[in-house]
Amino acid sequence: MKIAYFKSPIGWIELKGDASGLGSVIFIDSEISSEENNREKLPNSLQKTIEQLTEYFEGNRQTFDIPLSPQGTEFQKKVWRELQEIPFGKTTSYQKMANALGDPKVIRAAASANGKNPISIIIPCHRVIGTDGSLTGYAGGLQRKKWLLQHESPVKQGELF
Repeated sequence: MKIAYFKSPIGWIELKGDASGLGSVIFIDSEISSEENNREKLPNSLQKTIEQLTEYFEGNRQTFDIPLSPQGTEFQKKVWRELQEIPFGKTTSYQKMANALGDPKVIRAAASANGKNPISIIIPCHRVIGTDGSLTGYAGGLQRKKWLLQHESPVKQGELF
């Protein structure tokens, strides 16, 4: 897998991918030097990811069309596919996720798989919130989850008044 780095408005993101698709999109909390961020000869999956993330953060993209190849169990992959069904600007709860997976009792397993999502933003695990509307855990940090949800909100900050 090749690695590239993307500077987003909410921090650096490490991208990993190869000819078969995108393997991970993970927030990192360190600065990246220009030597580390060498974008020469990147596979198409990483080039497309950089282009589409740029459009997303500029507010010009709501869906992604990048071949994905996340590594996980069959159940995790099922959860990650279900996450991709959550529309831009919408949220769901862990309970609704479990129900959509066909068994309300898998709520903890679904939450665990959600937390292990290796492809942030593109597989939108940030769109899952608590049943009471609270922001619950996010591997990239709750401040990033809040930012992403506000970025995707149909009502932007300041438009309420």
